Amino acid sequence: MRLLLGLVALLTLSGAAQAADPDALWKIVSQKCVPNEREYGQPAPCAVVDLDKGYVVLKDLVGDTQYLLMPTAKVTGIEDPAVLAPDAPNYFADAWAERHFTVTAAKRELPRDDISLAINSVYGRTQNQLHIHIDCVAPAVHDAIAKNIGALGDTWAPFPEKLAGHNYRALRLDEDGLDRVNAFQRIAEGIRGAREAMGKQTLVVVGATLPGGAPGFALLEGAADLAAGNRGSGEELQDHSCALAQQ
Repeated sequence: MRLLLGLVALLTLSGAAQAADPDALWKIVSQKCVPNEREYGQPAPCAVVDLDKGYVVLKDLVGDTQYLLMPTAKVTGIEDPAVLAPDAPNYFADAWAERHFTVTAAKRELPRDDISLAINSVYGRTQNQLHIHIDCVAPAVHDAIAKNIGALGDTWAPFPEKLAGHNYRALRLDEDGLDRVNAFQRIAEGIRGAREAMGKQTLVVVGATLPGGAPGFALLEGAADLAAGNRGSGEELQDHSCALAQQ
């Protein structure tokens, strides 16, 4: 009972704590989710703790369908050298595999085209623990990708139109899943200067249906430009109200 009450209190306070404490998410992972899984076999307040693969899934306080995937290790974010290490875990593949939490929360079957994964730049986040937002894609972004997916290639190029008022680069993956793709490496290796400025990058992965009906993905990359008012927050392409589930 004391454990349950403590977790309820944690969830009640975590919204304010996250706003004030950039390590709030890391404290939830390292002081609550992982110890509870090890000691009690229960991941609470996380939905999942996978000690073998080294990640947790936590329900975000914003929206009904938004979940966060985070490492069990201390990894600050997209700028952390650990994400580009040769043996780095494939956090985007893990996040895509855990999208069922968003689907269940939406209370209806969502096609892959409705699901997105996003990580913000250093300037577009409040927390210093790598976290991938799993949620529905914004309807306007969904429609823009559906309209342009056939024109995307396998190397980075400007997306044909602005998304949420910002310029993005895009490439297309002719893959059903992300197990064979390191999305962080795609940025570091494919965009000039990105490896030296990973902290400015934001990355969004959106499920897509390719011409002919095969499954695939659109990868969208943006970069923070503070002078232009762009904080590099790819999360802006998501819809935490999941309007697509209501259509």
